[in-house]
Amino acid sequence: MSADGVSCVIDRLPGEFDGARLDSTLAELLQKSRAFCQRMIDDGRVLVNGKAAKKSAVLNEGDAIACAFAAPVQPLARAENIPLDVRYEDDDLLVVNKPQGMVVHPAPGNPEHTLVNALLWHCRGRLSGINGVLRPGIVHRIDKDTSGLLMVAKNDFAHAGLAQQIAAHSFVREYRAVVHGTMKELAGMVDAPMGRNPRNRKQMAVVPGGKPARTHYQVCKQHEAFAELVLRLETGRTHQIRVHMAHLCRPVAGDPLYGPKPPAKGLCGQCLHARFIGFVHPRTGASIKVEAELPAWFEAFVRGLR
Repeated sequence: MSADGVSCVIDRLPGEFDGARLDSTLAELLQKSRAFCQRMIDDGRVLVNGKAAKKSAVLNEGDAIACAFAAPVQPLARAENIPLDVRYEDDDLLVVNKPQGMVVHPAPGNPEHTLVNALLWHCRGRLSGINGVLRPGIVHRIDKDTSGLLMVAKNDFAHAGLAQQIAAHSFVREYRAVVHGTMKELAGMVDAPMGRNPRNRKQMAVVPGGKPARTHYQVCKQHEAFAELVLRLETGRTHQIRVHMAHLCRPVAGDPLYGPKPPAKGLCGQCLHARFIGFVHPRTGASIKVEAELPAWFEAFVRGLR
């Protein structure tokens, strides 16, 4: 195995992947594309129980998998002096409170003024390279119009350790939201697989045979036509909360993609805030818990409901 990258080790493969292919399993555990994982396997950067394996190899519960990520390359995005609301920081990682309306990383239509541009300035370029030249340091994402906490890795060691926690579902992410309608149950879980919407490729949807997706919810307060919720992600699919709430016919207020048209008055995007993150520090083993209060626009909308 090449030694120029940082290794991510999965000590014991969970039972849910027993009988699954190596490439698809890695894509699920590492939250990366299947093509990316196939390239790692073809390059000899993946060992199963200490031996090189083919991408079609069938895995067994308890298998040990070791991956070596390629050495990082210079980011393509440019550093921009954009103020950041940093809620935690050390030599390995930081947690930022992203404002609504800020895109996380450069993409077509949003080449600059993103969180990544701000991070490159703040961290003086010291960001992990595991996610490529346009997403340096980004371990997980939240949507442009979702506000709240986002974890960032300054090096590949931290990134690999945090990615493993996400894959093991031990990384805690809690959100606050306002949804249309009132909830029949005061607490529950949505367990509905997700994938690309076959009728609209810009949307995600609950689809048979999709990737497992589980969202836990609890009602904070019911209003006449809305409900305030606390939501905790067990998995982290694209648009997961927004899709799962729409699946319950309780779309997130203000959601322009999955909610009613026109969106709720007084909102400029979905009323969704990532308020809490909990994880184990990959280097020190310390339990890290970070919170972010509800933003002013969120509070103002809730006051209007009362």
